[in-house]
Amino acid sequence: MPDEPANDHAATAYGPISWERMIRAVEKVKERLTRAVRALEAAGIPYAVAGGNAAATLIARVDESAVRNARDVEILLRRVDLARATESLASVGFVHRQENGKDFFLDGPGGRKRQAVRIVFACEALSPERLFLAPDVAESEVVAGIRVLVAEAFVRLALAMYRLDDRVDLRDLIDVGIVDSTWCARLPAALAERLRELFKNPEMEETSVLEKIQEGEIEIAQGRGIPHEEVERKLARWLA
Repeated sequence: MPDEPANDHAATAYGPISWERMIRAVEKVKERLTRAVRALEAAGIPYAVAGGNAAATLIARVDESAVRNARDVEILLRRVDLARATESLASVGFVHRQENGKDFFLDGPGGRKRQAVRIVFACEALSPERLFLAPDVAESEVVAGIRVLVAEAFVRLALAMYRLDDRVDLRDLIDVGIVDSTWCARLPAALAERLRELFKNPEMEETSVLEKIQEGEIEIAQGRGIPHEEVERKLARWLA
């Protein structure tokens, strides 16, 4: 059997601060994204980039200083294309895995889950309650040679999935003026309520750090780690 990828949450020794490592981490995400989508395009497989990379594309059109570095790659695919996508991505080094009903592609047999290409299936339910469906790959446009979800589809997907990273992306879209309160009227009631909650809680600071602690991922904020001393100070203030 192939070796299992390393545990992303194992205890890690801190090395010296390195600008080169920070820059390389960002470049690796971009390279992984480009390699994956070029393989899909070569095989004629419809796709759309979602997640943080899609958010960055939208935000860069308005204010490049507000763009966050995406930590991973998330791609929307139709399930009927999964077998072909698996073969195509394998040709450029990706390894298909499935865990807890989620499909993703490790970057090589020893790749880490945190660095995986994550798959969202188009037009499928995003929760057991089947309240929300993912958009179709057709709700996309080509930006700088890569097909990316359009703003409306991105916002619906992010509100439906509503993970911490999704909420941060949505807050960024709000902050630069891409999304405003008028969007609530364009959304299903449950999604509109989630968007209203983001307007009510613009900072999200307490929720963000506490959830990162629970996930064991107190780390990237626009490419910078959060110092332990800062976390301890904030926790002491919030939990007092």
